[in-house]
Amino acid sequence: MPRLLSTLLVVALLGGTAAAFAVTQGLKIEKSPILAPRIDKVFSPVCDCDSRVATIQFRLRKPDRVRVEIVDADGNVVRVLVPGVRRRSGRVTYTWNGRDDQGEFVSQGVYEPRVHLTDQHRTIDLPNEMRVDTTAPRISLVSVAPREVSPDGDGRGDRVVVAYKTNEPAHGVLLVDGTRVVYTRRQLQRSSLDWNGRFNGKPLAPGVHRLQLAAEDRAGNLSAPGTPFDVIVRYVSLARERILAKTGTRFGVRVSADARVSWKLGARSGGAAPGLMILRAPGRPGRYTLTVRVGSHAARAAVIVSKR
Repeated sequence: MPRLLSTLLVVALLGGTAAAFAVTQGLKIEKSPILAPRIDKVFSPVCDCDSRVATIQFRLRKPDRVRVEIVDADGNVVRVLVPGVRRRSGRVTYTWNGRDDQGEFVSQGVYEPRVHLTDQHRTIDLPNEMRVDTTAPRISLVSVAPREVSPDGDGRGDRVVVAYKTNEPAHGVLLVDGTRVVYTRRQLQRSSLDWNGRFNGKPLAPGVHRLQLAAEDRAGNLSAPGTPFDVIVRYVSLARERILAKTGTRFGVRVSADARVSWKLGARSGGAAPGLMILRAPGRPGRYTLTVRVGSHAARAAVIVSKR
């Protein structure tokens, strides 16, 4: 009799083990009721940008009543995003604005979506983390060269290169006279950007222009503009706007340009290289205009000629 009881016990244990194994294997091969989850990894609910909400998207294998919660790193529910709505099979999409059930913004940190399927009695914690980031990046200027740019398309001095560094991966933003003109494609902590002296494809007017740097991180937080720095846009210029000369004598005036210039003074004209240009004053006293051109750009100075 004892032997029979022990045999029956062994058989029962083996049967229980086999049943447990079968259940475990069944769970392993059972298809997940949720497919292809796509969750935004980082966003900023306080930014004025497209990434101020996080998108939660997945596919339901079969119809069910869906409840979606947002849980923090400790597993606490901070927001019931969807209270329990019947959905058909297929793709479902929800958005979270970073607020809790009281309507307040949650703290910075990592959160996860949790999905309850009522009909199937299943609760699934999606392993896709969402990071709430509300801190703007910091950016600092490293170098600017050259400080004078000539966007005339001749390939000489047409661009200014601005090097910068940030405290986290971020897009570099360049503002000229308060307007954004450059936005880098890559998010690096140390990089540079180029500016061609143009806005909306058109060269800016000659003169001094104020530039500033800003940075935008992956969450969409935009830093405040940094310390301004000046860059001169110059096409062709003369060192003096008023020149005094005696009739028939030579005088000099410095020309700043990237290429050879053409000049006209009274009835005479010619060409000269950039730098110190030497011309002869007209033979009659009077007021004349010296015009120097490079392409469509010109600079002018008044030449006052008196008798020797």
